[in-house]
Amino acid sequence: MVMVPFAYTEFIDDLTYQVKNNIIPMSRIDDAVYRILRVKFTMGLFENPFADPSLAGELGSHEHREVAREAVRKSLVLLKNGKSASTPLLPLPKKAGKILVAGSHADNLGNQCGGWTITWQGEPGNNNTAGTTILSAIKSTVDPGTKVVYDEDPDSSAVDAGEYDYAVVVVGEPPYAETAGDNLNLTIPEPGPAVIQTVCESVKCVVVLISGRPLVVEPYIGAMDAFVAAWLPGSEGQGVADVLFGDYGFTGKLPRTWFRSVDQLPMNVGDEHYDPLFPFGFGLTTEARK
Repeated sequence: MVMVPFAYTEFIDDLTYQVKNNIIPMSRIDDAVYRILRVKFTMGLFENPFADPSLAGELGSHEHREVAREAVRKSLVLLKNGKSASTPLLPLPKKAGKILVAGSHADNLGNQCGGWTITWQGEPGNNNTAGTTILSAIKSTVDPGTKVVYDEDPDSSAVDAGEYDYAVVVVGEPPYAETAGDNLNLTIPEPGPAVIQTVCESVKCVVVLISGRPLVVEPYIGAMDAFVAAWLPGSEGQGVADVLFGDYGFTGKLPRTWFRSVDQLPMNVGDEHYDPLFPFGFGLTTEARK
């Protein structure tokens, strides 16, 4: 299926010309149409083409959000846990003196959701849908006596003076869809890298990356005590906190290879020079705290 939202008349004219002149064979058109119609028949869209409006009130129900929260928990991938295997940072203790939460994606539902969700390209901010940000989830998860301080982009003096027990840094990509996400460097957008360096050089830190794909993290991985690929957790940031603080264990595995640099791309399992930062299928595990 080709989606052309604006210049569709030109697309139709051009496709018709190419079929008439045997540039694109009719068999290719038949194949594409067959696959599209097969899905629609399977879904029963020809018998019942419209959704039942009486069910609209059930969208976003507690039951729906619990399923989404479970999906978040199971999709998180733990890629680093401790500066050494003998000193894991995760799961984090709920009872602590003071926790720093930092980063552009810690308190932003739109960034958690990404593109193709609330709107086509996605929109940052907390006014477009109901849900729980990762910051809100952390606050509701920790012990009542634990102080949570949020500073989106802290400077080194604030971090040094904070006397924090540990920090959660949540950074990542802005929302995008289709070609708006094309990127030749695949780096974490600023100020994400600076926040990682500032916080993690002074405080024990776990970095949670919000992105729809692997990004270049090798320059910063040494500074992190723990690193979690959270992908796009959507509206249920509570699922992230569930696992960070040990109500559930990490179980997720990488669905694709995590490269060191874009110079290695494309990279696939079985390549002669397969030297990823994290291989396909990798993922550390933790046990839930009883």
